[in-house]
Amino acid sequence: MPTKPRYRNRIELLQGTLDLIILQTLQWGPRHGYGISQAIRAGSSDVLHADTGSLYPALHRLERSRWIAAEWKTSENQQRVKVYRLTAAGKKQLLSERSRWEQIVAAIGGILSHGQS
Repeated sequence: MPTKPRYRNRIELLQGTLDLIILQTLQWGPRHGYGISQAIRAGSSDVLHADTGSLYPALHRLERSRWIAAEWKTSENQQRVKVYRLTAAGKKQLLSERSRWEQIVAAIGGILSHGQS
């Protein structure tokens, strides 16, 4: 069975990268897990996907680190959902992670362009 073209280029996220993306997503405002997943998909033009097997362990890890906080709320369709928000410590961590990410991107860019004219 052939795969759908839009999933052909799906990129699996590394743990540290997923943490950075979740923190960035929560900078845009509090969200429940499915909302975070949808924001990642939408923000990446449907290239990046955070499945539940990766997303929820990452959310729990970030919560234990106190970079995000969560509370139970009732959604528009009257279901209980856990809503996550970025903490002050999470905002500092996001700045640090973004700086580290920019260094990694520059380093990889340097390697990829090395020797090219």
